[in-house]
Amino acid sequence: MKAAINGQDRELPDGTTIAHLLDLLGAPRSGIAVARNEKVVRRADYATSEVRDGDSIEIIKAVAGG
Repeated sequence: MKAAINGQDRELPDGTTIAHLLDLLGAPRSGIAVARNEKVVRRADYATSEVRDGDSIEIIKAVAGG
C-alpha cells in the first residue's frame, strides 16, 4: 500500500496503524501531532487507526521558542 507521509510517497505494509508507522519512522510519541487526510488523529487512537492506501499523513513536531 502507498501513503504520503509528510508529502513523500512511501510503501507501507497492509494493516499499518498510526502507532506502527511512528515506530517505523522512529518518531517520538510525545511532542507531536498526527493528521490523516487533514483530520487530527487522537493519541488514544494511534494503535487502532489504520493507514489506508492513498492516505495523506502529516506528522507535526511541536516547537517551543520565542
